[in-house]
Amino acid sequence: MIKKKYIRRLMVSPGSKVSLKQYDTGWAQDDELKRVGKDAIKERAAEILEANRASLAESQELLWASNLYSILIVLQGMDTSGKDGTIKHVMAGVNPQGCRVTSFKVPTSEETDHNFLWRYTRALPARGEIGIFNRSYYEDVLVVKVHPELLDNQQLPPGKRGDKFWNARYDDINAFERHLVQNGTFIMKFFLHISREEQKKRLLDRLEDKEKYWKFALSDLAERQFWDDYQTAYEMMLSKTSTDTAPWYIIPADYKWIARSLIADIISTKIRSLDLKYPEVAEETLKQLEVAREKLASE
Repeated sequence: MIKKKYIRRLMVSPGSKVSLKQYDTGWAQDDELKRVGKDAIKERAAEILEANRASLAESQELLWASNLYSILIVLQGMDTSGKDGTIKHVMAGVNPQGCRVTSFKVPTSEETDHNFLWRYTRALPARGEIGIFNRSYYEDVLVVKVHPELLDNQQLPPGKRGDKFWNARYDDINAFERHLVQNGTFIMKFFLHISREEQKKRLLDRLEDKEKYWKFALSDLAERQFWDDYQTAYEMMLSKTSTDTAPWYIIPADYKWIARSLIADIISTKIRSLDLKYPEVAEETLKQLEVAREKLASE
């Protein structure tokens, strides 16, 4: 599959300070890939994606049968970064019965009556399941940080909303994820890193194709004006919440085919590393199954 050295480059080392300008958003991460060429890399990425989809389908069945662990996949990124498409293409071969996608919108009044993690806790995958969060609790240290007036709707106790407040939120998230991992939920977090130029291209794409009008929201254009603020918020989030138990991966997202291939490989590799087995059947049960088989065969 994909060489480990490339995956290691994408993973944010715990405790490191992230500068997104140091992460390429394109298809070629080094001179070696450039020498291979875009067309060859694209063809190989398609092969890797297909192989990992097949592996995911098999691994999911083992995950479901063993009923020991759950998988939580967190997707974050600017508008048009490809979160929806990633879910569609990477998880294409997975049984829908064991996979649940949750997209989080503006909190309801019921949700703001609870702590900011409450609504996400309710959507966590059960043992044996794969859960995908299309946006997540990280919105509460991203969009809410860029637009702090949104805190007024969260009915919080009075107090300052400075660095101490946000650091406490990062700590809460880290503790939350640590608790999940300790109880059998493996967390994989992907930031789809798109350039401002590519976002502009994709937004224009939606405005120039009538069949894509439904995808365009005026709010996407409005949020684009806060691009630099979001980049700063993402850098802080990645720096503060990439941990040994739940690291972040910064995925180059200007080319959808490379982003999907990378994410599929990371997820597939992680689930395979669990070395899951089908449950063993007791001797007495085996005898009963043999009797049942003989009975059916004699009908």
